[in-house]
Amino acid sequence: MIIDTAKEVLKIEADSILKLTQSINASFEELVNAICGSTGRVVVSGIGKSGLIGKKIVATLISTGTNSMFLHPVEALHGDLGMVSKDDIFIALSNSGETSELNQLLPVIKDIGCKLAGFTGKTDSHMAKLCDIVINTGVEKEACPFNMAPTSSTTAQLAMGDALAVVLITKKKFKQSDFMKSHPGGVLGQRLSCRVGEIMFKASTAPWVLTGSLMSLAIEQMDKFKLGAVLVLDKEEKLKGIITDGDIRHYIANNQLNLNAQSVDTVMSENPRTLSVESFLYDALNLMEKYQITVLPIVDKHNRLDGLLHLHDILGKGSFQFNGGGQ
Repeated sequence: MIIDTAKEVLKIEADSILKLTQSINASFEELVNAICGSTGRVVVSGIGKSGLIGKKIVATLISTGTNSMFLHPVEALHGDLGMVSKDDIFIALSNSGETSELNQLLPVIKDIGCKLAGFTGKTDSHMAKLCDIVINTGVEKEACPFNMAPTSSTTAQLAMGDALAVVLITKKKFKQSDFMKSHPGGVLGQRLSCRVGEIMFKASTAPWVLTGSLMSLAIEQMDKFKLGAVLVLDKEEKLKGIITDGDIRHYIANNQLNLNAQSVDTVMSENPRTLSVESFLYDALNLMEKYQITVLPIVDKHNRLDGLLHLHDILGKGSFQFNGGGQ
């Protein structure tokens, strides 16, 4: 009984969406072109369940490159109307098309100069007559057994909103890279699942000096690569230490000797923390955060240098902030 009822609800709602393909027409294309030609925002408005659907449509439009906002009809009539400009495209959501708060607002919106569009199940309703563009989101019945609770009708509104957003993606040539910029948390999450070896500086392009070298050479390398650190290797290219900006400041604060004339061995931090090329970037980030460092030497199982990983390359060159220090 329970499973059968659930299946019937899903079937009714699925059928409702499929039937929208029969009612969608040139009005939809007109709305898409109006949005693409507008220099303003898409303002979506509705009340009750339609209002909740409107908020979701706005969220989808924003994340796919269409500047949008949700406007509550009652709040609009009590001051928020000032957020609407004549360059905006206004989309009203009401299945019945007779929502009094919304129909009271639409003439005011029209006076502002906005183009009005309506998602409604009643194309001969009062709201439809007020709109320049009418998108039919009508359904034969609600999934509710009493045919009262908004179920199929709100699903139809939501699906039409998704259709609008996806068509706009194509029309505006919105790329995957643009989407990622709108979802930095998602970008970072995806990036952290990569291996260290995918983004590190290879050994051949990393700043390093041999043990016994003078600090003047180490500083020259640090200035050349501008990574805030230089690695110290032995003749077998095994890692012996690291010199960071912090190490240099610490040495100067505690010694009166000429820094440039000192051996790198006297300034470096020995046995720095390291990872392998197969480590995940989230491990690297956790290690950097735990020890407040911004650079990690990457070594093989024999402690020979494979590369160097910088925090900025994990987080994306300034897209995020992290208060790291020296080794």
